[in-house]
Amino acid sequence: MPASCNNPGLRPLRIPIMKKLRNLIQGPTAMAALAGVVAAAVVLAVAELLGAFFTARATPLIALGSTFIDFTPSWLKDFAIATFGTNDKVALFVGMGVTIAVLACVMGVVAYRKWALGVLGVLFMGAVIVASVVTRAGVGAIDAVPSVVGTFAGLLALRFLINRLQGLKAWPEAPAGDPARPATSRRRFFAAAGITAAAAGLAATGGRLLGAARSNILQARDALQLPSPAKAAPAVPAGVQSPVPGVAPWVTPNDDFYRIDTALSVPEIDVADWELRVHGMVEEEVRLTFQDLLDADLIESHVTLTCVSNPVGGNLAGNAKWLGLPLREVLKRAKPKDGADMVLSTSVDGFSASTPLEVLQDDRDAMLAIGMNDEPLPLEHGYPVRMVVPGLYGFVSATKWVVDLEVTRFADSTAYWTDRGWSERGPIKTMARVDVPKSFAKVPAGKVAVGGTAWAQTRGITKVEIQVDNEDWVEAELSTEASLVTWRQWSYQWDAAPGPHYIKVRATDGSGEVQTDQRADPVPDGASGWQSVMVTVE
Repeated sequence: MPASCNNPGLRPLRIPIMKKLRNLIQGPTAMAALAGVVAAAVVLAVAELLGAFFTARATPLIALGSTFIDFTPSWLKDFAIATFGTNDKVALFVGMGVTIAVLACVMGVVAYRKWALGVLGVLFMGAVIVASVVTRAGVGAIDAVPSVVGTFAGLLALRFLINRLQGLKAWPEAPAGDPARPATSRRRFFAAAGITAAAAGLAATGGRLLGAARSNILQARDALQLPSPAKAAPAVPAGVQSPVPGVAPWVTPNDDFYRIDTALSVPEIDVADWELRVHGMVEEEVRLTFQDLLDADLIESHVTLTCVSNPVGGNLAGNAKWLGLPLREVLKRAKPKDGADMVLSTSVDGFSASTPLEVLQDDRDAMLAIGMNDEPLPLEHGYPVRMVVPGLYGFVSATKWVVDLEVTRFADSTAYWTDRGWSERGPIKTMARVDVPKSFAKVPAGKVAVGGTAWAQTRGITKVEIQVDNEDWVEAELSTEASLVTWRQWSYQWDAAPGPHYIKVRATDGSGEVQTDQRADPVPDGASGWQSVMVTVE
């Protein structure tokens, strides 16, 4: 007869285990850990509530997360993007939440056993949070107030719960409490912890709602009327879209456009306050307001942007119609001095990128963009102003929320990612991608539509070839080319025989260079290699 829960022989073993587990959960150590977690929630919630009256970057989670990103090594950043894609920030917050919860458990236990040490631990963590806040770009000392008040509120909550925990008389190992302190039951302790946690939840929710109510940036963005361009984008020719169903749209909708940046909290900038300063190795310092951009001769251009972290076959690329002021016109006013070879662009949150000066002065229509696909820039894509530079990976060109351009030299200045081991210059490599069929897809035998996208911004795509298993390379049919700075789609009708197959793809750019088969990681200047898709034909 098989063992079962009804087997009396198992009861002597099961009952002591369950009893020990129950005692562990209801014991003083576990309850002290719970007190620490609740106190940490109070710290974050009070800071969130007060942070509604300060900059969003003054809240502890945003400041700690941003500081963590600043010190993230390249390999870890690349791993996060490769693993989580555009959900990398969500993964960071989850990881931070787990880490904070573990540290809070430790602080609660320490405070229960030695209150003075617990206080020191909480104050140390508060100091770390305050340091993270005040070292953020665009954040002043006054913005540390939410974290300071939150830290002391957390201490009070921890003292409140530890007092009730020490009032319990059920455990002989518990520290001796004040004889005058009334005995408290476990139920009352959990009730106190629950009420405190609920209050923290309400405070955090109130802070979010209050912050949203106080912010009118989104409403201002929605109400903004973009001017007509002095030079409209050329009409998109017929046939740019691959005929294969499932291939990415030739124009990427704003909501689907990839977002990779270092901003945990999207900066909210009032256009009335926005100003761009152009300085450094220039004969004349230039300052531009947003109204100056609205009044200027703006241009439109379809441009494909690509993230340097995009793996082979990845989706961190997108094509959009941009509206903005050519950067060459801005630099013409500033008159760069001899010897200058780089422009260091900086965003309002401190991110910086190093762009070769000549790239911003040639005819590729690098711009200060204010519009994306016939509407103002979305907040997460740089509203009110960002840089768009055809032919370069975003880490050296696509600065969002840009407020500063310093004309300098590569020998004298470095940027955010070059300080972390990435290359100074980031020309986009020739790349082809299979969109359909997806890897590990199962398809019926016979004619199978294969399609995808290729790009080599500023050089264009002249050929795309596919290889099935180890057969000869065959040329795919190219869709119409719109320009040299946009991606080009392709299609192929494959006569598929039953069995497993591998489909490889490669592109040839306008200079005649065939996409290399040498595999390279994104670090330090972009991934390379041929994509291979495994398909089962049934």
